[in-house]
Amino acid sequence: MVTINNYEEFAAMLGQQIGVSQWLEVPQERIDAFADATLDHQWIHVDRERAKNGPFGQTIAHGYLTLSLLPHLWEQIIEVNNLKMMVNYGMDKMRFGQAVLSGQQIRLVATLQSIANLRGICKVEIKFAIEIKDQKKHAIDGVATFLYHFN
Repeated sequence: MVTINNYEEFAAMLGQQIGVSQWLEVPQERIDAFADATLDHQWIHVDRERAKNGPFGQTIAHGYLTLSLLPHLWEQIIEVNNLKMMVNYGMDKMRFGQAVLSGQQIRLVATLQSIANLRGICKVEIKFAIEIKDQKKHAIDGVATFLYHFN
């Protein structure tokens, strides 16, 4: 895990890989809970029997479920200290590349793509990939922007 205490330490990582999270399994129980929370009960996600005859041969995780695991995976990569506040500013160029099958494992790979000091607020753009274990294609690729306001 990388520890960042100020803007200068963040800036020193420009263009470098920040880190890689641990693998996280996406079991059917998590998929079902996400379907309940979002009211999205499409059969491809929750109907195990019907999904056996579907395009993937089994249920798949919602793309937004996979994306929603980003904060949990991010916390395994980096610890940012001396903060007044951190805001998720948005995402650009985010693409769902491959479905995550129920039971597969995912992890996050993050690289510091850009950093700027906006009058005391640190704006960082993180290029990220959510990888699927033993698969060539990523589940998601994109660029996340965060605003860090250091003390």
